[in-house]
Amino acid sequence: MNNQNIFQRMRAGEPIKKDDKEYDTFMEAVARTIRLCSEMNASATDVNQVRTKLSEIIGEAIDESTAIFPPFYTNFGRFIKLGKNVFINHACSFLDLGGITIEDDVMLGPRVNLTSENHPLDPKDRKTVILQPILIKRNAWIGANATILSGVTIGENAIVAAGAVVRKDVPANCVVAGVPAKIVKEI
Repeated sequence: MNNQNIFQRMRAGEPIKKDDKEYDTFMEAVARTIRLCSEMNASATDVNQVRTKLSEIIGEAIDESTAIFPPFYTNFGRFIKLGKNVFINHACSFLDLGGITIEDDVMLGPRVNLTSENHPLDPKDRKTVILQPILIKRNAWIGANATILSGVTIGENAIVAAGAVVRKDVPANCVVAGVPAKIVKEI
């Protein structure tokens, strides 16, 4: 028998079904995060206030060298890890139940979507959430309106072009573009 709570099971990558006995506990945490994001986006007037409020959402202090421009959206927040000197531009959305780690010196353009969550193809099981982490390594640059899907690692110094949809790992020192994203250049 698994003695872990729903959050520990999520962190371990266990698929979560809507009929899970702890689903209500999870939904309470999501409601809290939605409320805190709304407060942050409505009332924060400078990057220091945004950083403070987002630190409350993710449950740990964000380094002073990191800047987040609101609005910023997340559905859970507790599985986000941000490095130093990270820049997150306006209107980014992080679905972090599977985990999102952003290393030092990463830049995210406006409207970047990071989604560490997916669902099965089988219609009978579609409400199950499949969780796989996203890792964005040091000095990567994610262009405006790019989408990074679950289970993807973006390599060190890599660039994801604006509007790209990334469903596979991106090697270090490469530029990817398109839907689906493909390597278009080595740096």
